[in-house]
Amino acid sequence: MSASAQPGTTTASGLHEYLLRQVLPRYFRPGERAIDLGAGSGALALRLRDAGWNVLAADMNREAHQAGIPFVQVDFNQQDFASSLDPGSFGLVTSVEVIEHVENPIGFLRNVRRLLKPGGVAVLTTPNVDSTPARVKFLLRGTIRMMDARSEKTHITPIFWDLFTRQYLPRAELQLLEHRVYPARGYQMTRPGLAGSMRLLSLCLRGDCLQGDNHIIILGANHNGATGGVKKASHRGAIYRPHA
Repeated sequence: MSASAQPGTTTASGLHEYLLRQVLPRYFRPGERAIDLGAGSGALALRLRDAGWNVLAADMNREAHQAGIPFVQVDFNQQDFASSLDPGSFGLVTSVEVIEHVENPIGFLRNVRRLLKPGGVAVLTTPNVDSTPARVKFLLRGTIRMMDARSEKTHITPIFWDLFTRQYLPRAELQLLEHRVYPARGYQMTRPGLAGSMRLLSLCLRGDCLQGDNHIIILGANHNGATGGVKKASHRGAIYRPHA
């Protein structure tokens, strides 16, 4: 199916393409089962199917689903929603711009882990509220970028990187395999006239997530309690290792 014929999506421009070209191919195994949590219209699920995955779409809103992909209606705020989705059977779990909508992010992550088969991976994205523009906005206005009154009304759970890696993942028994930001060296959500200033300001600040509007997070099940390693920093690929 051509891009123009696909169901619409409100995801950040180019994010689906980046995932499909730069992130997901390394984890692909022909015929592997994949589930797209928060599938919305089905735009990503369709592209996963076209890439060779055996895809199931899941979301809270059945009416929004427009794709010819098997669909299950699920409330991601339920404590044990994974039980209705064939736990332990998916080589890939995708969740693009979903975790910021749920009431209990650690509970959501625990369900993601339950869905993974041995060796499976989860690919999550969420707004980067640790970026330089986000820090400046909070300093000047006291509101969280992409989470304020002007943002999407169902954005209720900002994901702060330090808490996510230090508290959320161990409690959900997940390990961080890879971390990227998108876009890798800039900001789509910032006015062009300010983006350059934000990049310069980033040189004066500390943190791994100063650039990019979105996190791209690749997770695997943690079977032994170890924190797990993350691929070494690469400027070209924008892969970061968290500070010790």
